Amino acid sequence: MTAPTTAAPPAVHAGSRPWRPSLGAPRRVFDTTFSGVGLTVAAWFFALSLLPSLLPRGAMVQGIASGVTVMIGYGLGAGAQALWRYLGIPGVPGRARRVLVAIFVGLGLWAAVFTGWRQVGWQNEIRTLYGMEPASPTVWPVIIALTLLLAVLILVAARSLRLLFRTVFGWLGRRLPRRVAVVVGSAVLLALIWSLLTGVLVNGFFAVANNIFAPRDTLIAEDMRRPKEPERSGSPQSLSSWELLGRQGRYFVGGGPTVAELDAANGGGAKEPIRVYAGLRSADTVQGRADLVLAELKRTGAFDRKVLVIATTTGTGFLDQNGTDPLEFLWNGDTAIAGVQYSYLPSWISLLADQDAVRETSRVVFDTVHQYWSTLPEASRPKLYLYGLSLGSLGVESILSSINVINEPIDGALMSGPPFVNELHARLTAQRQPDSPAYLPVYEQGRTVRFTAEQNGLGRGGQVWGPTRLVYLQHASDPIVFFSPSLAFTAPEWLKDGERGPDVSARMGWFPLVTMWQVLLDLPGAGSIPMGYGHLYSATSNLESWVAVTNPPGWTPEKTARLGSLLEKRPYKDT
Repeated sequence: MTAPTTAAPPAVHAGSRPWRPSLGAPRRVFDTTFSGVGLTVAAWFFALSLLPSLLPRGAMVQGIASGVTVMIGYGLGAGAQALWRYLGIPGVPGRARRVLVAIFVGLGLWAAVFTGWRQVGWQNEIRTLYGMEPASPTVWPVIIALTLLLAVLILVAARSLRLLFRTVFGWLGRRLPRRVAVVVGSAVLLALIWSLLTGVLVNGFFAVANNIFAPRDTLIAEDMRRPKEPERSGSPQSLSSWELLGRQGRYFVGGGPTVAELDAANGGGAKEPIRVYAGLRSADTVQGRADLVLAELKRTGAFDRKVLVIATTTGTGFLDQNGTDPLEFLWNGDTAIAGVQYSYLPSWISLLADQDAVRETSRVVFDTVHQYWSTLPEASRPKLYLYGLSLGSLGVESILSSINVINEPIDGALMSGPPFVNELHARLTAQRQPDSPAYLPVYEQGRTVRFTAEQNGLGRGGQVWGPTRLVYLQHASDPIVFFSPSLAFTAPEWLKDGERGPDVSARMGWFPLVTMWQVLLDLPGAGSIPMGYGHLYSATSNLESWVAVTNPPGWTPEKTARLGSLLEKRPYKDT
């Protein structure tokens, strides 16, 4: 009779031990156990989150900034504490430990209370500089509530991920050596999470954005004026359908100064400014839209004007009136401006999704128009210029790298608020003269490229202009220009002594991770502050830039001052 068999115990792989989750760490997502070191570091990071950045922050933005920053601090502190224990490093014993903890915690709480007390005052310093109404201490309930809510949500998400990882490690640990289980499990989960973030969530985000902004682009608002002038796209004589121009295209062709306004400003002799435009739905392809614009330029007599501008739009198809109107006043309407839409998404979304689209559209439109323009007699054809605001300046830079520009150069370009992805702008800034600040560089004494701001800086450099004139118009307070992922771990030159712009708070400092997050949060609000700061460029600064780029004959600084005063009195239409 054989003895009853018993199940063999699970095999234990050599060099390993069965997986058991750490008993010292909270295992439930909603556990009220917290890391003491993590909470203390979180208090320090909360204090850092209240320091000023480039733009004034409202209660909602401050709450988001603080909530995320607090959890960055908590994660770093809790991670450091866990690593300390894992490595088996002995702690400070007895009374000395209690004293050190009291000092560290006390300083963290003091920093949080002190910066909390000063936060409204610091924000009001920036708001006063920008001419904004001061903030009230009543913002604090919103800041605290949003900070706590966001911190809790992030903590729950982090603990859920930790639980997921531990569950997978435990399942694999019963089948594989422990270290192999950790490596394999981590690799698989990280790959899945990355795919989820970059695939499903990103695609879902853009799908929602498309559903929101596509109908808006087709809307014909009551304040849109369909032009009757044959010099405009969308008019009865135009080859471009009014309905297909897109929202911003309709505002562009229906706006701008009238002949009467130009005559009043310049003493008579004005021409009707030419404005041509192709919307995203005006043709099925980029080349089709470029061909349509060229046909419109020919139809309107644009090549008989003194000045022709190929303008690259922002993400929505927007062309800023502060960038276009001053040029038309400056040349008394003897101008033609052409634009082509490549997207209907806001620039901050297009910056993520449409960089290739703006580059392709800019190059195709330029090549199409430039090829025809270059066949005309040099003595009688118009001067050819480029213009781009924000993401549009990325398109201008892509044109400047074209071989066609080298063979048949343009006369100049104005690029306003160039975003941080602009490679040429970054290279020129890095190679600036050592005695010029990062927020307003001087490059090779200003012969070909000059930088300016709200306060005219175009006279710097000491060199006479060359045949082609390029101007970058930028504010030191514009986060779209000065944001960079490198802010996470590298202090920017524009915050160093002697490099800081006049519209940047003297109290703004750099801290790893925190400053990048703060400036990132400045991006969406860069166009929602008073004119002349952030990403809003005034008519006067654009006028001064166009004077430098186009160099109209007989023009004087007195005329610039007079026209600038007139332009600032005109209402700005935010479309």
